[in-house]
Amino acid sequence: MPKRILQGTVTSDQNEQTVTVLVERRFTHPVMKKTVRSSKKYRAHDPLNTFKVGDSVRIEECAPISKTKRWQVVVDATA
Repeated sequence: MPKRILQGTVTSDQNEQTVTVLVERRFTHPVMKKTVRSSKKYRAHDPLNTFKVGDSVRIEECAPISKTKRWQVVVDATA
């Protein structure tokens, strides 16, 4: 099964090797037929501490790294 990849913005980088990423998704409400914005924060593993607040990053599912970290930051070769 392929791993999910999400795109979001770094909101916190205060922890060592961890960033908090805010992922926003848009969908049409099934009854109101209105576009709704929903957001969720994920804690992702950043082993080199390269990303700072405001950076746009992609995160990928991985095996649990700690109690709250189940995602890791994808480092693109093109960037």
